[in-house]
Amino acid sequence: MESSRKLYVGNLNYKTEEDQLKELFAQYGEVTSVNILKGRGFGFVEMAAPENAAEAKNKLNGTEFDGRRLIVNEAKPRADKPQGDRKPFSHY
Repeated sequence: MESSRKLYVGNLNYKTEEDQLKELFAQYGEVTSVNILKGRGFGFVEMAAPENAAEAKNKLNGTEFDGRRLIVNEAKPRADKPQGDRKPFSHY
């Protein structure tokens, strides 16, 4: 089973910027994308290699960053809206 390259990062300071998060995770390998959901206190970081994501998760989970203790886990696919269940929009 292939390890995930995408990580969920929770308990973020609402003032944390994507560049700051990218810099933090880049210590463990190439970061391919960062997406912080503004005003929600969490975001996602995708790394180029699964082993880099695993190392970042192990090293950063529970550490303090920007005044908050981070929660770092493998990102899970959204269960509330499976891709195949979307109905096409129609108006009558």
